[in-house]
Amino acid sequence: MKQPARKASLIAYLVFAALSVAGAASHAQTGAASASATAAKVVRIGVAGPLTGGLAHFGKDNENGARLAVEEINQTGLVINGQRITLAIDSQDDAADPKTGTQVAQKLVDDGVVAVVGHYNSGVSIPASRIYSDAGIAQISPSSTIPDYTLQGFKTTFRLVATDAAQSPALAAYAVRHLGVKRVAVVDDATQAGLGQASEFEKAVRADGGTIVAREATTASAIDFRAILTKIKATRPDTIYFGGTDAGAGPFAKQAAGLGLTARILGSDGICTEKMAELAGDAVNRVTCSEAGMPLSKMSRGDAFNSRYKARYGEPLVLYAPFTYDAVFVIVEAMKRSNSTDHAKILDAIHQTDYTGVTGHIVFDAKGDIKEPAISIFDFERNRKTLLDVVRL
Repeated sequence: MKQPARKASLIAYLVFAALSVAGAASHAQTGAASASATAAKVVRIGVAGPLTGGLAHFGKDNENGARLAVEEINQTGLVINGQRITLAIDSQDDAADPKTGTQVAQKLVDDGVVAVVGHYNSGVSIPASRIYSDAGIAQISPSSTIPDYTLQGFKTTFRLVATDAAQSPALAAYAVRHLGVKRVAVVDDATQAGLGQASEFEKAVRADGGTIVAREATTASAIDFRAILTKIKATRPDTIYFGGTDAGAGPFAKQAAGLGLTARILGSDGICTEKMAELAGDAVNRVTCSEAGMPLSKMSRGDAFNSRYKARYGEPLVLYAPFTYDAVFVIVEAMKRSNSTDHAKILDAIHQTDYTGVTGHIVFDAKGDIKEPAISIFDFERNRKTLLDVVRL
């Protein structure tokens, strides 16, 4: 009588065990399906600039600013249309070269980025902008200042800084009215940006009553300027404007001092860096320069951003990292407003931007230019960049 009972008990146990295994498998499948349903979608944002060559410090700084924004957003968490989003940077080196820049632009389009932060140089941003326009992808430049960038009729071009049409006249007006500049020699490095800035400065100096005593050109790769400087010295200028970047302006200022020129060296954002002191030595203390944006020290969130930047990268920022940081947030805010990660919907929403970031209040006009730009004027004292004035436009 006991044997059948034991057999029934064994059968019941086996049935229970089978049901338990099936239940566990079902639970595992449900869990896997649930995890799959909530897995984050990767959304790529393009970043383009010079990561090699003489302007690599600018390009890396821009990349760092954008990457810091992406890391902070991912850490906080981002949900668009009920879907968890992980942002990823697609960073490309355009080598500050227009041809390479168009190749990089096409690669970013092919990679499926939803928007692009870049490029650094106007001469690269402008040819690349047609590729982004054809693809309907927003391009936000943190630093391209040539007016033509946003005057092409494209709906995809945006910038976060003032143009040379504002920057060069502001510096010229300061030089003539506050520094007593009267006789000016103008030099450019033959790049689209350097030539454009120099031409705008020359025009503004003439309008403010100054005299152009010499007009010279060099190249972006030049390191020996003594022949040009010897010609300029004979014209007795009290100021020399250098249209280019710190890579050329540093040696230029140093060699000018070596030839006994006492003229003050002026230049726009490309030479307005701490690296100028390293390249020019003590001659940097005769340099006055401008930036096409609010200085970090005057940004309401500038100190906090600078601290986070230094903690993340172990070095101070160069120039436009706060603007690339804000560009990423402009893109993400557009995602939120459109409730979409579709590049066309993001583009439409960027036109409606009304956002206050590290760099200040960001609203774009119909061309894609920022509506409330500022120009900052600096000189160098004891080899340190020192703010002189902020011009609000």
